[in-house]
Amino acid sequence: MSGTVYLVGAGPGAPDLLTVRAVRLLERADIVLHDALVHPDVLALAPRAECIAVGKRCGKHSAAQRFINKRLIDAA
Repeated sequence: MSGTVYLVGAGPGAPDLLTVRAVRLLERADIVLHDALVHPDVLALAPRAECIAVGKRCGKHSAAQRFINKRLIDAA
């Protein structure tokens, strides 16, 4: 079994500026790996998805890129 991974940009971060396609993808998503800057209203568009924070911030604990890559591959 295989799936599809979509990269959805949130633009300047305002939830009302997402494209219609981005909203549709989020509504259907099983898993959403997201940056810490993503507005909570954007994550609310993915009610059935497992949301996993993977953002990187200087001087703070962050997900290793290997972990992020593996999660994307495993999810697909």
